[in-house]
Amino acid sequence: MFEKVIKILSRTLAAIVVFLLVDGFYLSQKGFVFENGRIFLATEVQAAEKQQEEPKNIDTTAFQMDLPFVLGNENAPVTIYEFSSLGCTHCADFHLDTLPKIKKDFIENGKVKVVFAEFPIDSKSMKAAMLARCMPKDKYFDFLSMLFKKQLSWGLSFKTEKILASYAEVEGMPVEDANACMNNNAIASEIMYVRQQAMEKLGIMATPSFLVRSAKGEELITGAPSYEALSNLINNFLAD
Repeated sequence: MFEKVIKILSRTLAAIVVFLLVDGFYLSQKGFVFENGRIFLATEVQAAEKQQEEPKNIDTTAFQMDLPFVLGNENAPVTIYEFSSLGCTHCADFHLDTLPKIKKDFIENGKVKVVFAEFPIDSKSMKAAMLARCMPKDKYFDFLSMLFKKQLSWGLSFKTEKILASYAEVEGMPVEDANACMNNNAIASEIMYVRQQAMEKLGIMATPSFLVRSAKGEELITGAPSYEALSNLINNFLAD
């Protein structure tokens, strides 16, 4: 009996080792590295080292990127780029609490548009961002809100991909399509490009971060601003 238990434990441990090796290889292909017991994006480690050496004077006008995920009128005079990770709790707070107020007061009347720029900070956030990209454009922001609301459910699970696929299925996407999406190298590369551009051209190293831009100028914000602070900035940019 004892020998049987030992055999079962050995097989289980062997399976875990194989899983970690395979998963580690997969993550490495997506730009992630395993260091000191945590998973990082390789570009994050490199940029952190680079940032310590370079001056922090940033020309935000160097960031020019047309992203497909726009909330509001594309011709709105004020643009807010939201650099966010779907696994970030402060990002969820902004997206669920502050953004609806901004939407009501500035987006719905055509004064502001919000552009969502993925900035995943871990492998699970990366999977969620990849899946969101496969949603129809008219469902994209609603799907983001749902992911933020259920952040703890998929973020703390050992079956993250299965849970995420179930969310997509509710929206009409077959599970096999959701799984294919979360393993699509092209989509991963697109997200990594957005993230790297934000790091290199804006010096962004934390989420959430925001670039508020208008014809009058622009301002980079690190951390989630209050509604009052963000609305004051928007009104300043809108003032004649």
